Amino acid sequence: MVIVALLFGAAGAYSVKHIGDRSGLMDKPGKRSSHHVPTPKGGGIGILVSFIAGCIWSGVNIAFMLIIAAISILGLLSDRMDISPKKRLMIQFLGAAGIILFTYENRFAVFDIFFLVPLAGCVFIVGTANFYNFMDGIDGIAGITAIVAYGLCWYYFGTAGYDYNYLLLIGFIVGSVMGFLPFNIPKASVFMGDVASILLGFLYASIIVVTTRNALDFICTASFLFLFYADELTTMVIRIKDGDSLLAPHRRHLYQILANELGCRHWIVSAGYGIIQLVIGISVLLLSPYGVKTIMAALSVYFIGFTLLTYRIRRHVNP
Repeated sequence: MVIVALLFGAAGAYSVKHIGDRSGLMDKPGKRSSHHVPTPKGGGIGILVSFIAGCIWSGVNIAFMLIIAAISILGLLSDRMDISPKKRLMIQFLGAAGIILFTYENRFAVFDIFFLVPLAGCVFIVGTANFYNFMDGIDGIAGITAIVAYGLCWYYFGTAGYDYNYLLLIGFIVGSVMGFLPFNIPKASVFMGDVASILLGFLYASIIVVTTRNALDFICTASFLFLFYADELTTMVIRIKDGDSLLAPHRRHLYQILANELGCRHWIVSAGYGIIQLVIGISVLLLSPYGVKTIMAALSVYFIGFTLLTYRIRRHVNP
């Protein structure tokens, strides 16, 4: 299974690497880019293929597969042409609503977790998808974080006795990202693109929404993407304070400042994010027997620490 998924991920990256220019899948650097030479994008198409294969193999709900595949294909189109953010958000919200309405495995868990407000489930799915996409800005960060987050989720679901079908699907995703990653780190010859970054975020949040059985499970599994949420939320607050449009391109995330303004190598920043996320995830796993309040207290401490670190670093740069 993992070998098949790994081959899908590698084949997709290899193919786009060699046909990116002819297919229009080229990312040309601009003033807000973190790369300096034109690079093929959309290399994560093999992750999409692996997702579809994993859904078929594991037998998850067909609507779940079709909706998320459609969202990923929209991302592929975005890699090739300009699609307005408003149109993309509208389609993503429709897709998230479809996940909640038409995916029947434990479908009412989302209503318990979100206090009978299904709109919050849609916001969580779409927000996570776009946060993940925004955080895919330097070599390796999206791939390494995917392996860590999905890997932790696989372990948590396995020990909690969750549906084997989703465990199998997560295995396909991890394998395909492992196959893609050598083409993206230490120096990228191909970028993942929206086709995979949107997929990875949308899928991760969708799995949480349709499967987690209580607030503890939801908070634990969501925390496996803690650093992505923390970096994006703190950056959003800063940009709103400065009067920036949240739809405008930028490179003001902490990871971008580290890679661009402070000159850290991309792979070092990406590996650092992955290691810190792994430590946070393990700490959450160890604290999970003590309940929601304990985990929330720990996550609050982590967020305060991240915010203070961000403030200290940002004081010395002006991205």
